[in-house]
Amino acid sequence: MSAVDSPSSAARWYELVLHVPEARVDDVSDALEALEALSVSVEDADAHTPAEQALFGEPGLPAPAAGWQRSRVVALFDTEAQAREAAALLAPQDFFADCEVVGVRPVADTDWVRLTQSQFDPVPITPDFWIVPSWHEPPAAARTVIRLDPGLAFGTGTHPTTRMCLRWIATHDVAQRRVLDYGCGSGILAIAAAKFGATPVDAVDIDPAAVESTRLNAAANGVALAAGLPEHARGAYDVVLANILATPLKVLAPLLCAHVAPGGHLVLAGILERQADELREAYAPWLALQVHDAEDGWILMTAWRA
Repeated sequence: MSAVDSPSSAARWYELVLHVPEARVDDVSDALEALEALSVSVEDADAHTPAEQALFGEPGLPAPAAGWQRSRVVALFDTEAQAREAAALLAPQDFFADCEVVGVRPVADTDWVRLTQSQFDPVPITPDFWIVPSWHEPPAAARTVIRLDPGLAFGTGTHPTTRMCLRWIATHDVAQRRVLDYGCGSGILAIAAAKFGATPVDAVDIDPAAVESTRLNAAANGVALAAGLPEHARGAYDVVLANILATPLKVLAPLLCAHVAPGGHLVLAGILERQADELREAYAPWLALQVHDAEDGWILMTAWRA
C-alpha cells in the first residue's frame, strides 16, 4: 500500500489526489464538483522539482501565455468510499485519458491554527534584532522586534534571502534615509527599515494582496510607510531593496538602478550563488554589483552609486 493510500483511524475527511495536464484542469475540477467534492484545489504538480516552471509578472516581462504544464488536483470528500467512487467515475471519461490517479489519503481533523503556530518560532537576525510571531513573547535580548505572522505574502524572516536583507538593514545606517522596498511581499524589509529610522519608506509590489499585507503589518508594528503598486515608486532613494528572483531582477535592472540616488545603495536578493555572474552582467551598464553575503546557496548582492 502506498503512503498516499495509508489508512488512519483519525481520518476526518479523504483526499483524492490527481495529476492532470493543464488543458484538462477545468474539466476535471468541474466533474469533481459535480461528484459532490467538498473542495477542489489546484497547484503545480512539479513545484520544487527541476521541472518547475517559474512564472513572473514583473514590468518588462511579457505576460505568461499559460500556467504550469501539469497540475496536482486535490478533491476533498467526506468518506473514503466517495473519493474512490469519484476516481472510478472519472476514469472512463474522454477528458481523463491523460490524467493520473495518485491515490486516496486520509485527512485528520487537525487544529490547523495550533499546527501552524508550532512551525513558527522567533527568528534572530542579529543578537538584538528578532522577528517574533504574535503568539510568542520577544526574547529578553531583543531590542528591535518586528511582529509578523505567516500570511499570504512572502517574507517571515525564515528564508535565507530575507534574513540576509534584514542583516544588511540592521548593520547599515539607514536612519533618515529614503528607502524603497521593491517586491515587498509581507513588507518585512520596509518595516525593518522604518524600525531602524529610515524615512520616508516606500514599499511596492505587483500583487495587491501583498500591498494590503504590508499595510496591515506596518500598522501592527507601529511604523509609517507608504505601500502601493510599482508605479507608486517615484524618484531616487538612498537605499533600494529587492528580494525577488534572478530572472525578474535582470529584467528590472534599468528600473531599479534608476531609483538609486547618488551615494545610494542597491541591495538585491533571491539570487543563487551560480547566478552571480548573470546579475553582474545585467547591471554592469549602471552599477557594479558585488557579493555581500551568502547563506545556504543564496547570495546577497549590493552596489553603491558614487
